[in-house]
Amino acid sequence: MTTLEIVEILVRIAWLLAAVAFVIGLSRMNSPATARNGNLVSAAGMTLAIVATAVLILTRQLSESGISAAVWAIIIVGIALGGGLGLYTARTVKMTAMPQLVSLFNAVGGGAAALIAIDDYLRLVGGDAVRIDLHIFIVLDIIIGSITFTGSLVASGKLQGLIPGKPIIVPGGQLVTLALAGIALVASLFLFVTGTPNLALMLVILAAALVFGVTMTLPIGGADMPVVISLLNSFTGTAVAMAGFVINNPVLIIAGALVGASGAILTKLMADAMNRSVMNIMIGGFGGGDDAAGAAEGAGGSVRSIGADDVAIQLAYAQHVIVVPGYGLAVAQAQHAVRELAELLEDRGVDVKYAIHPVAGRMPGHMNVLLAEANVPYPQLKEMDDINPEFARADVALVIGANDVTNPAARRPGSPVSGMPILDVDQAKSIVVIKRSMGKGYAGIDNELYTNEKTGMLFADAKDGLAALTAAVKAL
Repeated sequence: MTTLEIVEILVRIAWLLAAVAFVIGLSRMNSPATARNGNLVSAAGMTLAIVATAVLILTRQLSESGISAAVWAIIIVGIALGGGLGLYTARTVKMTAMPQLVSLFNAVGGGAAALIAIDDYLRLVGGDAVRIDLHIFIVLDIIIGSITFTGSLVASGKLQGLIPGKPIIVPGGQLVTLALAGIALVASLFLFVTGTPNLALMLVILAAALVFGVTMTLPIGGADMPVVISLLNSFTGTAVAMAGFVINNPVLIIAGALVGASGAILTKLMADAMNRSVMNIMIGGFGGGDDAAGAAEGAGGSVRSIGADDVAIQLAYAQHVIVVPGYGLAVAQAQHAVRELAELLEDRGVDVKYAIHPVAGRMPGHMNVLLAEANVPYPQLKEMDDINPEFARADVALVIGANDVTNPAARRPGSPVSGMPILDVDQAKSIVVIKRSMGKGYAGIDNELYTNEKTGMLFADAKDGLAALTAAVKAL
C-alpha cells in the first residue's frame, strides 16, 4: 500500500470517530446537566475531523504535484477568520442576543453548503452528462442551503429588531411563494431529465430559492420564531448532508443528518407545544409584533398595582413559590437576580420551582439556557406538563416577563392564541407579575391574567424589581 492509501484509511477512521463524537455529544445535550459536556465532545469531534481532512489534503498534494501555497493560505485564513469570529461572538454575545446568533450560524451553515454545491456544479458545466444521483444532491443542496441562508438572515433581522417582528405580508402573499417553489421544481426536473449541466437554469433555481427564503420567513410573526429557528436549523443540517454527498465526505453526511433529524424532531415538539402544525406556522403565524402598545385593562377588568414590600411578605411567608420566567427576564439580564432571590427564599424554608414553557423566549430552550447560565439547580427547572398540576398548590406564582404563555385566553375559542397550551398560572393562590408596562406580547392581545383578582402587578424592570424584592425580603 502507498502512503496515500494508508493515510486515506486512517483519515476515514478519524472521520468515523468524529461522527461517533457527534452522536455522543448530541445525546448528552438531551439533559441540561450534561449539555455543556456534550458541546465539548461534539467540538472535539469537529476538531478531529478538520485536522484529519487537513492531513489528507497535505498528503494528496505531496503525492501529486507538491504543496500549493495558495490552497493552504485559503485554508489557514478561513480557519483563522471563521474560528476567531466564532470564538469572539460566542464569548461576547449577550443571552438576549443568543437567538439572533443562532440564526446567523444557521445562515452561515446553509450558505456554506450551497456554495460547495455551486462550486462543484460550475466544474461540471460544459462537460458530459451528470449522474442523476449527483444532480439531485447538487440541486437539493443549492435549494435548501439558499433557503436557509436568506430565511435565517430574515429571522435574525426580526429578532434583532432590524425588521419588524410582526408578520410582514409580501405582495401576492402565498401565490408568490408557491410560484417560486414551482419555478425551482420545474427547472430542477428539467435538469434531472436532461442530465446536462445548465448554468442558466441553475442560476434560476438559485435565485428562486434565495427569494423563497425571504418570502417564507417574512410573514411569520415573532410568537412563532422559536419554531422557525429550529426548522431552519434542520434545513442547515440537511443542506450540509447534501454537501457531503456532493463531495463524497461521510463526516459531512453523518453530521448533517444528525443536525437535520434533531432539528426536525425539535420543530415538531415545538409546534406540538403550541398546538399547531408546522405547515400552519409556515403559512403565516399569529402575532402583532412585540412593540404593540397594550391597554391598561383587559377582558373588562382592572389592573391592581402592588409594591415590592407587599410582594416580599407574600414570598417570605409562602411554602411553595413557582417562578415563571419569560423573555422579559432575558431582556433585563435578570437571571442572576432571580437565582439570588430564590436562594434567599430557600434559606427561609420556601420551596421554589421554575415553570418552563417550551416556547418561552425567542428560541428553543431559551429559558433553560438563561437559568443554567446563572447556575440555577437543574432539578428546579420543571417543564410545562410537570409543573402545571402544581400551580393549584402554589402560594405564589411569580411571573417575570412572560406574556402569551400565561394568557388564559388560550383556553377560549376565537382568540389568536386559542388552543396553545399555557402555564396554569391563574390556578395559584396568589399571582405576582413583574413587568415594565402593560405592553402586549407577540400575539398582540391583552393578557387576561393581568386583570385576574388574584394578580398584583409590580411595574419595574425585571432586574430592578427582583433586586427590590430581595432587599425587602432581607429586611423582614
